[in-house]
Amino acid sequence: MDNIDLNIWRQVSQWRASGHRVVLGTITRTWGSAPRPPGSAVAIRDDGLVAGSVSGGCIEDDLIDKAREGVLAEGVPKVVRYGIDADAAHRFGLPCGGLIELVLEPVLPRTQVDELLAQLARGERVRRVLTLATGEVALQPATETDELALTDTTLTTHHGPHWRLILIGAGQMTQYLAQMAGALGYQVIVNDPREEYAEGFDIPGATLLRTMPDDTVTALKPDGHTAVIALTHDPKLDDLALMEALKSEAFYVGAIGSRVNQAKRKERLTEHFGMTAEQLSRLHGPVGLKNGARTPPEIAVSILAELTAVRYGYRIPEPVVVKEQAKVEAGCVS
Repeated sequence: MDNIDLNIWRQVSQWRASGHRVVLGTITRTWGSAPRPPGSAVAIRDDGLVAGSVSGGCIEDDLIDKAREGVLAEGVPKVVRYGIDADAAHRFGLPCGGLIELVLEPVLPRTQVDELLAQLARGERVRRVLTLATGEVALQPATETDELALTDTTLTTHHGPHWRLILIGAGQMTQYLAQMAGALGYQVIVNDPREEYAEGFDIPGATLLRTMPDDTVTALKPDGHTAVIALTHDPKLDDLALMEALKSEAFYVGAIGSRVNQAKRKERLTEHFGMTAEQLSRLHGPVGLKNGARTPPEIAVSILAELTAVRYGYRIPEPVVVKEQAKVEAGCVS
């Protein structure tokens, strides 16, 4: 399952190969309340077909009209703004006083679409520098600190996985979690030294490592854009990974299992590995939001929902039971 950014670039490549003119719009700044954040992109074909989104639809409608008139996919990139005043904001479906700034870029051979796609297919992160005066594009290796930047002369964007998800265990739960995480822009790394689980593992876009979990986590050096989740139910594997992950800068460390098993896990990590109370306070377990999830794909949704909340600085409170069935123990309880 590919992320939104990659799908847009693939669509642009297909349209160009079919002989269509295409313009790419990228949100560079927003003021007030805006439907989509900076970095969001939309591609408009000359006959009005759309891939991606930069608003609730009204800005896209205006771009479609201009594309059909033949005034978008020509010349060099330009910076445009929508919703500067209350009347314009209302017209384009923005909150009153909201403002969206876009760079509109005609897609031509100089855009290097296929070259970018080839690098993304290899799992690379890419810094893309667009020169506004000429439309020329330079593709460079990205760094961890790259951010979208618009100057008087260039637009710099980054593409490829900006977040990493390290999953310990290649079981059924991991299959669903790995696929869904790819759509959210994670680079997924699965670690399982067990032959019976790793042998049949095949998730497009996910990397499988067969080393021991503690060695894997240590080698990968989790940073503030990395999450580590233990899913094997085997303390010999899960505890090793968690021991190293909790010492790292990972923004999220979690483990599957019941509340009773989580308590036992913390006792083991304290007694045998000398983990401190402060380190263990970072451990999310049972992993995922408590939302009644029971099946592996439902639990995968709850895990990714919690990851998303943590990424954006939210703490979701315990849910309120409104039906008797919600009192039934849900999710993974072993």
